[in-house]
Amino acid sequence: MTYTTSSALPLPITRRAIALADQFAHRHPAEKAAQVRLNTLAVCVMNDYLQMMGIAADPSGSDSWNPVSQLCADVADLEVLGVGKLECRPLSVNSIGQTSDVCNVPPEVWEDRIGYVVVQINEAAQEASLLGFTERAIEALPLSQLRSPEALLDHLDRLMHPVTAASRVANLSQWLQNIFEEGWQTVDALLNPPNLAYGFRGIDSAASQDRSQSLRRAKLIDLNIQMPNPVALVVELTPDAEQTAICLQVHPTGTTYLPPDLRLAVLDEAGAIFLEAQSRGTDNYIQLQFSGHSGETFQVQVAIADASVIESFVI
Repeated sequence: MTYTTSSALPLPITRRAIALADQFAHRHPAEKAAQVRLNTLAVCVMNDYLQMMGIAADPSGSDSWNPVSQLCADVADLEVLGVGKLECRPLSVNSIGQTSDVCNVPPEVWEDRIGYVVVQINEAAQEASLLGFTERAIEALPLSQLRSPEALLDHLDRLMHPVTAASRVANLSQWLQNIFEEGWQTVDALLNPPNLAYGFRGIDSAASQDRSQSLRRAKLIDLNIQMPNPVALVVELTPDAEQTAICLQVHPTGTTYLPPDLRLAVLDEAGAIFLEAQSRGTDNYIQLQFSGHSGETFQVQVAIADASVIESFVI
């Protein structure tokens, strides 16, 4: 029988999709034609589905619509407008109604993709099934590891609306009373072993006068498809009688260095940047320092390319 999951989404294969698949296949030798045909059907099915869901896509700008790319590579990409290329990998149902439980993802599509969907094609019944998606490619992708079609829509929505504000303002005065908002953990919990190249080097004057009074917390910041791993935003507070010294750092997780051009910024109450740091290719953290008075508010932005996360604070 065909491979099914509880979340597989049935979709039609239109006559227009079949006609287009025939047209593209006829451009190529027989050994290539079958591959091009399946790839075209998978892209057409996904294009129709995204259009139905109100998500603009245009296969005409994709490699999968280019005759040279069709011949030279195994590509089934769909350009999601304003977001990037979604790879639509087909699985064919054979003459006795069976299909594999693994989807092979060719090396030529392992990069420059916003995600990968697996589309089961049953052309005899003019039916397809969206089995699910994943954000990252591996050569032999088990279907059991796919995320649901609903998760694909959430993923695309995050990419189309990349700026995310924190749902709750972090109250730094309460931190000093050991009251923390959800998601803020000890540094050791998120950076394990702690990256104490870390040590908050370069902290001067007020921030280094009495390290015994300092408090540190860290939070994972997920920049979606722009980065394979989240980064950790570390906040260190050093209060004194008049003001609180604040040091911010961003550290990688799962790797040694930050990607180049990762930005850390502090925004004032009007949303304007008044401090900013940017990573280079060999930075294992970036850092900003400033001081503030009780009751003052600010925001911290972590961003790369078009993806950005903002966390809000009150001192």
